[in-house]
Amino acid sequence: MDERELPPQAVESPAGARGGAAARPRDPMPSRQAHECAACGRGDVVASGENGRDEFSSPYVYALGRVEPRLPSLGVEKEFAQVIGQADTADLTDREALHAVLAEPRNRYLARHLCYVFTVRELETYVVRPHESGDLPLLVEALRAAPRSTDLHALIGVRGPLAPPDLCNGLMIPVVTFDQIYSFDAGSLVRSLPKPDGVAEEPFRSAAEELFERVMHLADNAGSSDEHRALNYLVVRYPSVYAKTAEAFAEGASLTAIETRPSRLSGRMRTILDVIFSYTGRTTDVTEKFFVRVDVTEEFPFLVTKLSPYYDR
Repeated sequence: MDERELPPQAVESPAGARGGAAARPRDPMPSRQAHECAACGRGDVVASGENGRDEFSSPYVYALGRVEPRLPSLGVEKEFAQVIGQADTADLTDREALHAVLAEPRNRYLARHLCYVFTVRELETYVVRPHESGDLPLLVEALRAAPRSTDLHALIGVRGPLAPPDLCNGLMIPVVTFDQIYSFDAGSLVRSLPKPDGVAEEPFRSAAEELFERVMHLADNAGSSDEHRALNYLVVRYPSVYAKTAEAFAEGASLTAIETRPSRLSGRMRTILDVIFSYTGRTTDVTEKFFVRVDVTEEFPFLVTKLSPYYDR
């Protein structure tokens, strides 16, 4: 199978801005200075290790979930109601009316004052803000006029402090300043995957759906740990893991484990993880493992080595 990333049509509306950080409570948009400072170094000090060195948590986020709009205050709610009341919204649903109003350039001020909440498995996880005002239309577009239950977003950005109470109607969760946001639905993602030779169409798509759901339902997968960032990157950017899973199913094996371990290639300058997929024969009970290396040092993860057999040492 051709080792390549998913085709562009698998995702929509990528934003190409540079790195981001959390906004100050009352700033209309995050400042570039705040953005650059948040990205300085590897992350925040969370503990002191046994060897005396500080241990760090990554400031970066690579999360899969949904962006939802919220009205942050009574004043914004009243202003929004007045604008909708003056617009031509006949025959539109509430969501279509909201999208139509926000899409109007003259209503850009309303889009700036909305609160955008990123949910992971329906749990409110982050408040999302663009790094630059020019990226605001990407949030509006991500909302979609007619959302479906399978709609998803891949959020890539920098995690900041908790939102202050006045930012999103008392919701106090971390603020993520995004640099890139992809809109897609799970069905389109699966249909866009290149089918490997030797595997029938329907079994391949079923295997791909199952693998994607397994990653989405991992416990506490908020896309903020290095392990989850690597996994989320792979399921939206590396189709070979789907091909291998489909081949294993076709040979009568089950996907029994997905693990992440620090790679032997990791050092002081780079953080590289081995993502290991274990497949166990249903009749033989023999387990085969395959792994891929992902560099998660910076905001944008990338592939270090392609999928290959893994042997325990």
